[in-house]
Amino acid sequence: LYREVCQFASVLRAMGVNKGDRVTIYMPRIPEIIIAMLACAKVGAIHSVVYGGFSVDSLQGRIEDSHSKVVVTADGGYMNGKLVELKKTVDEALRRCPSVESVIVVQRTNQQIPMEAGRDYWYHELLRLPIVNRSCPTEVMDAEDPLYILYTSGTTGKPKAVLHVHGGYMVGVYSSLKYVFDLKDDDRWWCAADPGWVTGHSYIVYGPLLMGATSFMYEGAPTYPYPNRWWSMIEKYGINILYTAPTAIRGLMRFGESWPNRHDLSSLRLLGSVGEPINPEAWKWYHRVIGKSRCPIMDTWWQTETGMFMITPTPVVPLKPGSGTRPFFGQQAEIVDAHGKPVPDGEEGYLVLRRPWPAMLRTIYKDPDRYVKQYWSTVPGCYTTGDSAKRDADGYFWIIGRVDDVIKVSGYRLGTAEIESALVSHPAVAEAAAIGLPHDVKGQAIHGYCILRTGYAPSEALAEELRQHVAQHVGPIARPEHVAFVESLPKTRSGKIMRRVLKARAQGLPEGDLSTLEE
Repeated sequence: LYREVCQFASVLRAMGVNKGDRVTIYMPRIPEIIIAMLACAKVGAIHSVVYGGFSVDSLQGRIEDSHSKVVVTADGGYMNGKLVELKKTVDEALRRCPSVESVIVVQRTNQQIPMEAGRDYWYHELLRLPIVNRSCPTEVMDAEDPLYILYTSGTTGKPKAVLHVHGGYMVGVYSSLKYVFDLKDDDRWWCAADPGWVTGHSYIVYGPLLMGATSFMYEGAPTYPYPNRWWSMIEKYGINILYTAPTAIRGLMRFGESWPNRHDLSSLRLLGSVGEPINPEAWKWYHRVIGKSRCPIMDTWWQTETGMFMITPTPVVPLKPGSGTRPFFGQQAEIVDAHGKPVPDGEEGYLVLRRPWPAMLRTIYKDPDRYVKQYWSTVPGCYTTGDSAKRDADGYFWIIGRVDDVIKVSGYRLGTAEIESALVSHPAVAEAAAIGLPHDVKGQAIHGYCILRTGYAPSEALAEELRQHVAQHVGPIARPEHVAFVESLPKTRSGKIMRRVLKARAQGLPEGDLSTLEE
């Protein structure tokens, strides 16, 4: 890896990429994506990785905003057995991006693609040139020099370019990975994210390499060609720690227990969850069926902006299904009301962080005013997470969801996660989304959207049963006004349900920025 990074770093240098220049990386989940990120870090360039599932507009907006000099891509990639034409997307995006001087293309799928003379270069051909060195001097950087920018979308406005730096970020990802997942020298670690998300940056690329861990990476989907794809690889490669998202777990739950039960998963000793609150039902299935009731689940809460785990158990902390337990070492989290005053335990409020931490974002690239307004203006002296949460009597934190994912029914605030967990706890439901729509009497009424498990069919009787089930589990106030059965839910490419899209569709309103939509 070191040799390949040096070789590619010397290519970037020869192309005029210097300290502080931006390089956009748009690739499938192959080793070259990691090599490209590390080569940028080596020459002092700022990498901007764009997930390989993003559309032309999303890619173009990110290249344009970052003023990238070079784009590193591949001819294509594979997902669910289909070819993803990455180079074609790059070509279309670059029609409106004058800052890009060169495009470097990795040969992955070998299909015919147009190569523009003077701009496009094959990766493998560049590595054969005399300019390539097996050792390349590392640019000396200050701890506070930028390492990368990563775009994260909010519910409003254009995506934000979160900026992370070299020094503190490394301290944060190393220490959090070391103590939360207790990595040993002989462990085989699988973070099933994509390097295009912060989870991949922190816990596929930088964290495991800082620890010298053996890391596993897979290009493809969890259920292709069959729903045992992940379980067969855990068995074949002897994976010890699996770190994945609740949406993947819920998706695999739909296919029942017989698929994982066909495989020997005894190599696993720890499991992890990331990306959104995990419903207790999915947590219990993950623990019982995949972990065989002996693998603790590290349910981690953090953000693109935090760079590292913020609220998380360690392997010795007693667990509660659906809670991220307590803040990580050195952290102080608080639940406050709209005026910034702490609320009593058991009451819902806004989650804020009171102390700085090593891996925190330093700014929003080229938009310092938005950085201050978004994160530091609500509660003076505190970082505002934008999430709602509550703390129980044991000091355990329960993340409810984004502040804008809270439904107010007759004056009562209800978290979408709570209603969705209740729906998913019914044996017929594999996955669910809940939204609040305007109601003349209640202010807002709850509408549920459910994907059914194999073997169940939609019916009015089942919809009524589900409404009753939620009322029984959460309370009569949470009884949905309407339950619809759907084949799929609008999700971001990282698997988070886009409730605002459901809300807009239900009301016939504009759907807003759809650059992160997977559909």
